[in-house]
Formats: sequence, C-alpha cells, structure tokens
Amino acid sequence: MSSNSGRWDEDRGDEYAHWGTCTFYLALDHEGYAHVQVEAYADGTVIAYDADHAEDGYGFLTYAQVDLDEFSAYEVSEQEFREELSRLQPMNRRAREAPDRTVR
Repeated sequence: MSSNSGRWDEDRGDEYAHWGTCTFYLALDHEGYAHVQVEAYADGTVIAYDADHAEDGYGFLTYAQVDLDEFSAYEVSEQEFREELSRLQPMNRRAREAPDRTVR
C-alpha cells in the first residue's frame, strides 16, 4: 500500500464548487486502487471514503485504477500520511467512523 498526498488546483465543478481547491490523500494498493480517500478543501470542508463508507451525497471512493508510476510523485511516508489524516475531521463521517488511517 502506498500513501499519497497532493493538491488539486481546480474546484469540483458541481454544487460544492464553493468549497474551493483541495488537498487529497489516497492510500493505494499495489494495483493502483484506492482504499482510503480523503479530500480537504480550501474552506475547511473535509470528506472521507473507504470500504466502510464508499459513497454518500458528497462523493465516493474512486473506483478508477491509478497509474502508480504517475502517482509516485505524490507518495509520502506512512507516518506523514497518518499524521495529516489525524488532524482532519471529515464532515461526512462521525468521529468513530473516520477512515482507518493505517496503511497496510
């Protein structure tokens, strides 16, 4: 599993575009599929998805396979990934339902 973080410099282009740009966090398996996805927006909104909460009215866990070679530029250490996620409070999840921050 690889831990990844990067900036998305465009808004969502939907009814939540006013949230602004975002920093994304993805835990990807060896085939390039996301197991944890967290999006932290410029206005402070945070949403999170994993196998236990894959979809809601705000979005969904991406089902697209990511090219791991292209995403290698976004790779961060597991420790950095966990520390960043521990600071975020997803508004679409209760505290006890926050995504598992352990990268396996």
